[in-house]
Amino acid sequence: MGTALFYDEEMTKYKLLWVDPACKIEVPERLTVSYEALVKNGLADRCISGPIREATDADILLVHSEEYLEAVKKTPYMTLEDLKEFTLQYGDVYFHPNIYHCAKLAAGAALQLVDSVMTGTVRNGMALVRPPGHHSMRSAANGFCVFNNVATAAQYAKKKYSVERVLIVDWDIHHGQGVQYCFQEDPSVLYFSWHRYEHQKFWPNLRDSDFDIIGTDKGAGFNINVPWNKVGMNNSDYLSIFFHVLLPVAYEFCPELVLVCAGFDSAIGDPEGEMCATPDIFAHLTHLLMNLAGGKLCAVLEGGYNLTSLPQSVCQTVQTLLGDPAPLPTNLFGPCESALESLHCVRSVHRQYWSCLKHAAELPTSEISTKRIKIEEKEDEKTENEEEKKRVEEKVWPEPPKRVSPLIHTAVVLPDDVPCPNRCERFSTLAIPDLVTVNKLRENLLEAASDSSALSTLSSLISLIEKMGQNEIRNGLALVHDVCMVVPYLVQHAATASNRRVLVVCVGDARLRSPFKDDGKTLLVQFGNKELEEKHNKYNITVCLQKGCTDISGFTHTVLSLLLPLGYEYDPSLVLLIRSADSGVCDSAWQHLTGLLQGLAHGRTLVLMQETEKACVGITASSLLGDAAPSLGQLHAPLLEDVETIERVRHRLQVDWKLLQTTVMETGRGDSP
Repeated sequence: MGTALFYDEEMTKYKLLWVDPACKIEVPERLTVSYEALVKNGLADRCISGPIREATDADILLVHSEEYLEAVKKTPYMTLEDLKEFTLQYGDVYFHPNIYHCAKLAAGAALQLVDSVMTGTVRNGMALVRPPGHHSMRSAANGFCVFNNVATAAQYAKKKYSVERVLIVDWDIHHGQGVQYCFQEDPSVLYFSWHRYEHQKFWPNLRDSDFDIIGTDKGAGFNINVPWNKVGMNNSDYLSIFFHVLLPVAYEFCPELVLVCAGFDSAIGDPEGEMCATPDIFAHLTHLLMNLAGGKLCAVLEGGYNLTSLPQSVCQTVQTLLGDPAPLPTNLFGPCESALESLHCVRSVHRQYWSCLKHAAELPTSEISTKRIKIEEKEDEKTENEEEKKRVEEKVWPEPPKRVSPLIHTAVVLPDDVPCPNRCERFSTLAIPDLVTVNKLRENLLEAASDSSALSTLSSLISLIEKMGQNEIRNGLALVHDVCMVVPYLVQHAATASNRRVLVVCVGDARLRSPFKDDGKTLLVQFGNKELEEKHNKYNITVCLQKGCTDISGFTHTVLSLLLPLGYEYDPSLVLLIRSADSGVCDSAWQHLTGLLQGLAHGRTLVLMQETEKACVGITASSLLGDAAPSLGQLHAPLLEDVETIERVRHRLQVDWKLLQTTVMETGRGDSP
């Protein structure tokens, strides 16, 4: 289906015409460097583009008042002095004779993107627009924003396509109060925003941006604010919020459309955000959202004022939308103490609204930094000077690594009577194993030594893993006679390679033959039923669910809150995903698991299934190929017994695995700088 990219050079043709220190960073180059980077990296040519239409009055009136629209319509005819005077009635924004035209193009691009995604013309896409939108309110421009592009897109999708549930993810470093105000009473729109807050000292300095502002009336619980009360938040902090707040709630909400306020002032080097998250993190944030809503994801540019990290972050986002393998996650040391405080508070205030958070810890009774404090009238001059000095220090970060897609996406090792799925390539099972491999197989798998078919299959799987490691093949799928026999040998072989770490995820009660060593070369996470022996050492983890993997809510909750944090912190170079014949997992949940794991190890995942699981070959291959998983539906509350099990496992493991921490009491890595 492809990825859409909407851009028009016309949106670079306005700029600040007078001196205003607050607005000088909003420059046309923000757009030009982003688009040029997409062209330079060959990404623009891979996207589906087209001319952009202007938003109509009817479109704009979905969000804004008629009085405000009529006032903005007059700006093209104003003198410079009139524009300056008109601007004074709003906050941190400027007007230009061409900005009304550009604002209509920006909103129109967002609407065209929604049209393209909702009609199936494309799967997903990005609108590279200017001016941004998420601060503008019903009757006011604000924060460089004239019309609220994403809020308009959400209302448009609801009206034109009868979309009943829209998720808006705002990862801009400023709070998008305009979006919040638009939907604060609306349970059909789930708005999530993280933002620099610093106890209300950071712009827009609103009490309404704190964690306990959750929406009103029927919209209570559908507004999620995550305040960052310190600068320097990094990749671990961002992922922790996704794993323990956004993703569980989003899966329970079950959106039909995902809109992203894609502000990249939350990236390292940005003068506004002052955060330390590297551009590659946006590849992972994007990937984690791509299985929601059947893959219907629309990203719309908001902020981003560092002309190096901005285009890098845009490229990382678009490349992920195109389906390229994600880079290896970097700098994951666990959340800092301040991030844990915010995480703790957000989960606590939303526990009454979301089943997936009912187990969350209550609000701490002690005074912690996330609680709103009175803004001081005057700052200590020395402290202010030190902060200003720190602010201008230039941060340095490496160029994001090249993301090269292998020529072969998905290879399959299947019996001759099983057809090869579309878009996959059959990997030969007739390879003759070399003598050294044969001898090793016979030493380790005595009962199979005389089975030439087993030897050939194992040899093919070893060869497949090697070609994945050499980036000739991205991922693979195999049906084998005995999973329990095959896995230990593959793990042993893969783990012998230098610096190779193998994540083994086993769904079902398969009794894997040989024990896994606690040497850090392998991490085994197994989901089974209550009769499976629980193991909770650092590298050998078993989660025993009341109904095994048959309960979708419990299974999904375990994947999001346990497996993903473990997998990302472990950072494997290969993922072995095993589905045993008795797993009981439904096809849609299996597809979501397969898709989510593609964010690890450059997408190098080898799926192993019993020969009896032939019916699952097609759906598994589809997920490996990057197709969005079907909706799981709005999830009910996980079984109480499963929640208690998951929390018990998480609590035991969080000492070793910092991304499992969810409360301020579970000491973080220390405050951010």
